[in-house]
Amino acid sequence: MSYVLPDPESVNYSPIEPRHKTLVQNTFKQVEAIADTAAELFYNRLFELDPKIRPMFKGDMKEQGRKLMSTLKIAVKGLDNHATLVPVIEQLGRDHAAYGVDVGHYATVADALLWTLEQGLGDDFTPETRDAWSSVYFLLAETMITAADG
Repeated sequence: MSYVLPDPESVNYSPIEPRHKTLVQNTFKQVEAIADTAAELFYNRLFELDPKIRPMFKGDMKEQGRKLMSTLKIAVKGLDNHATLVPVIEQLGRDHAAYGVDVGHYATVADALLWTLEQGLGDDFTPETRDAWSSVYFLLAETMITAADG
């Protein structure tokens, strides 16, 4: 399954639905329990989907996986405090642009993330869980892309 970011012009930028926020926060606790495995699954899937991304990662992938999980934790916890979260996500977008990340990579990351969540959550990865994570990811990705372009 491929995930395509919607055209920003056609999107209604409303806040994340409370039930989606709760679902993401609750399911992330399950992912946190298998953080190292989830990170490894994510990067393996990411590089499988787009092998051209692999050279962007020059360091220790276990450490990169820890950074990924730490960043996800900050983002998920930050859903309760947008004023604190937005500047962090904007900086993350600028940093990723400096590493060579372009807009097209965000859809690939979404595919890898959703696939990883499906593997890690098993039966708990319901259609509503997919929708919740997709909506949160889309808003975070759009914030990063906008900051990188600015």
